[in-house]
Amino acid sequence: MERRPGYYAARIAVVGGLFAGGWVAFALIGDSWWQLAVAVFLAVMFGQVALLAHDLAHGQVFRTRRASATAGLLVGNLGIGLGYGWWQDKHTRHHANPNHEDHDPDVSPDVLIWSVRQAEASSGLARFIGRRQAFLFFPLLTLEGVNLHVSSVRGLRRPTLRNRWAEALLLFAHFALYLGGILAMLPVGKAVVFMIVHQALFGVYLGCVFAPNHKGMPVLTAGDRLDFLRRQVLTSRNVTGGLLVDTALGGLNHQIEHHLFPSMPSVNLRRARPLVREHCAALGVNYTECGLLASWGQALRHLHAVGEPLRR
Repeated sequence: MERRPGYYAARIAVVGGLFAGGWVAFALIGDSWWQLAVAVFLAVMFGQVALLAHDLAHGQVFRTRRASATAGLLVGNLGIGLGYGWWQDKHTRHHANPNHEDHDPDVSPDVLIWSVRQAEASSGLARFIGRRQAFLFFPLLTLEGVNLHVSSVRGLRRPTLRNRWAEALLLFAHFALYLGGILAMLPVGKAVVFMIVHQALFGVYLGCVFAPNHKGMPVLTAGDRLDFLRRQVLTSRNVTGGLLVDTALGGLNHQIEHHLFPSMPSVNLRRARPLVREHCAALGVNYTECGLLASWGQALRHLHAVGEPLRR
């Protein structure tokens, strides 16, 4: 549970340097279709910055809430156009009730449906997409980056949002710098293609980071009465794969440990894994882990199965 200031100093320096380097390359390349390679690189770096914002929101980096919030606003709002306050509130509710169809905003039947009960009660767009949602899932992820920007702006209307003016100022500063910089360097046609590629791949990357952890795991209802350990463990899935997967997923592939100890530095989660797995085995609590491709297979099969009532 001890903090890792050296690790986070190095991680922030590396991610920040690569993030800045991507924009320097963008400025140096200028009017060229090679900018699409920069768009791909920046999509990955936006995802890595989002993972840093995640750790900041959980208090893993700094000791005080004020320092975490300040850094989160700079990294999230200004850096990648992600409303830090809106996302932190949403993510906190997810952690309190993971995969609960009434309380977890990540499984609310907005566009996709996550349970048979949601399918039977669905209407409009969710009902239309739900019939073939397993096949549409990855294409829909290309819109997730834009969806996060739109949701961040909508979140500014919440009266309970802290630091609303700072959130708004930094968020719109990001949009102005992003759009202004791209349009200043590229003709309109290339600029539009650059933004489409960048935002689409950013959304897909985020989906590949967060969705394998819970999608396809049990969805809880009001009738389920589980203690904290079982509520967190039974709805989460670890993703194996070594250092490469740890880096790409920001340590969140150790999702069970993260849900049990959300303020534990992400780099330490792998150390807690054997202890948690042994404890769950002693209690007879199912501890789920598999490879990345297998996790996606489970998630897609679940999406297809719960949409079955809509295909009848």
